Amino acid sequence: MASAKRFANYPGAKEAPAAALEYKPEEDKNPALRGLALVVVATAIANSTWLQKWLWSNAKLGQPKLTPGLAGVVRRMHPNVIPLADGTVQTSSSMLELGAELRTPQPTNLAGRFNSVADYHEAYRSGEVTPLQVAEALLPLIRRDIKPEPSKYAVAWLQTNVDEVLAAAKASTERWAAGKPLGVLDGVPFGVKDDLEVKGFVSTMGMKVNKSEPYFNTPQTETVWPVQKLQEAGGIMMGKMNQHEVGMDTTGCNPTTGTAVNWANPSYYPGGSSSGAGSAVSGGLVPIAIGTDAGGSIRIPPAFCGVYGLKPTHNRTCTRASTMCVVGPACATAADLAIAYRIMAQPNPSHPDQGHFALSVPPSSSPSQKKYLGICREWVARSDADVLAVFDKAVHYLTSTLGYETVDIKLPYLREGKLAHAGTCVTEAADDAKARSSRGAANYLSLLSLPNRMLVGAGAQTPAADYLKYTQIRQVIMSHLAFLYEKYPDLLILTPTTPLAGMPIHPGDQKYGFSDGNNALKSMTYVWLANSSGCPAVSCPAGFVEPAQGDGRLPVGLMAMAEWGAEEQLLAFARDTETYLNETYPGGRVRPAQWADVLGLAKAGKGTATATAMGANPNNTAAATAGNTNGKLEEGGMGQLGSVPKTTTAAATTTTTVTGTTETSDL
Repeated sequence: MASAKRFANYPGAKEAPAAALEYKPEEDKNPALRGLALVVVATAIANSTWLQKWLWSNAKLGQPKLTPGLAGVVRRMHPNVIPLADGTVQTSSSMLELGAELRTPQPTNLAGRFNSVADYHEAYRSGEVTPLQVAEALLPLIRRDIKPEPSKYAVAWLQTNVDEVLAAAKASTERWAAGKPLGVLDGVPFGVKDDLEVKGFVSTMGMKVNKSEPYFNTPQTETVWPVQKLQEAGGIMMGKMNQHEVGMDTTGCNPTTGTAVNWANPSYYPGGSSSGAGSAVSGGLVPIAIGTDAGGSIRIPPAFCGVYGLKPTHNRTCTRASTMCVVGPACATAADLAIAYRIMAQPNPSHPDQGHFALSVPPSSSPSQKKYLGICREWVARSDADVLAVFDKAVHYLTSTLGYETVDIKLPYLREGKLAHAGTCVTEAADDAKARSSRGAANYLSLLSLPNRMLVGAGAQTPAADYLKYTQIRQVIMSHLAFLYEKYPDLLILTPTTPLAGMPIHPGDQKYGFSDGNNALKSMTYVWLANSSGCPAVSCPAGFVEPAQGDGRLPVGLMAMAEWGAEEQLLAFARDTETYLNETYPGGRVRPAQWADVLGLAKAGKGTATATAMGANPNNTAAATAGNTNGKLEEGGMGQLGSVPKTTTAAATTTTTVTGTTETSDL
């Protein structure tokens, strides 16, 4: 049955050949490197084209060119499928209404309750607290220049402009006092990943700042569209957030800027590359964080940290210089995810792609409309047993209680497609790295950490012929997905977000970082498909499992992928899974033990007093980034910030007052 929807750049619905649908998983054989072994090997690889080629070959990134059945397949360079409106002109203010269901706070007695956008809105509306008081309470928790020691939460952040934050908070406070707020987001704090452009900030991307490079001396002159729309709605951008360096791994381990904490269990990594986003939302600092996702980077951290993440349709919120990367939100609740998405996804009429996107609309509420969950059984079976148990329980609830119907599906080139995705990502990363360097091709790797010198160096060796094969595999995958979406209207393809419930921290990883290609590829087992195809996908917490180390049960994410443009269907699914977690799952949602009640701090009137007591400089108006103690971008990294925790293992103990109680932090 042909789709009644209209798309630009539609791949055409075509079932993949039987041979392509045979899943042939293989174990990867990339050596894990840490410590001095990493130093020696990474240094050698960075200085040897031959070794870079060997690493590329050992990672099997050339395997896709051997894929049978690609002769004559159209080369699909970009997954930019655009859902088109039927005769409706889109404007920059085109957006679904933010209804009462999104503006109503959750019950106060709900287990594992997070502060949501609705909570901030209600606090401002009632006059219990002002946006300025919230900003004053939050700044001491996120600033890296606090003396004598930054807050334990500050490692999730890299830069902030204090004057701009306070000015925005004051303006919002005045609007509320005059009874003229801009909407539900007015005065609500949010953060932005450091690889996104924000006017006045240098996008350090989690790298060591090198002032001899023009790149690190060139602040952005414009703010990226989705962040701009959040600010126009009254949201207060608190600062730029930490990340895995240049987005090139899934752990969040950063030996240069420090590793953000997974507050669910600080003995595990927060996930990457939007590590600061996952950490800050799960730690209670902000209800919304904006990140990027080229290989699960706005879904893996939320999955590991127990919050919500949405990867939109390719180019939906803005266009990146990538065939994989999109911009999306990580949020505390499903309602926050809908609010953030609707605001930041308003069409940009001046952009050739964004200006044509039709609004995503909620799915039909008709009882006769089937709600399909497509499950590729052999693919899902690659997950660890404890993750599968959480997945199966969630699926049982969705089918037995909410009327979803499961259908068994097959997907093409699951092994070859994952390798093609990885090869594309490292190839684009190499090109980006060369563009940031003024030293030419011979020295561009010197700006990166040791693990990324290996990855990016290998990516620079991708032959054009192999890259073209990657694009043919993409076309077959996208055509088969179109076939499935036409066969099963409103189909959601369901998997765990990751096949494992977190990555444990190894002692010593923080000094140099580490390289573990096998685990990186494993963590992306399911997420890569949405990036390669351009489809939207959502990750929702669906349960918890026992950890192998440390304190705190590990969250498990449930991921659904929908047809191009069907973000609202995913948001409805997120609300369904949230109901399951809050009302049916044994014990309900688990909130991290060291969760920070920012609203509680603000209501207690601790904002200004706390900032003064912690040694904040009220005149600091510039970026407090890696190695920064005077409000400017400075050379160096964590070594210059001796008081900032360099590890999230239980190597040291600090004590911080949060919500009026003394809590111990394993940092």
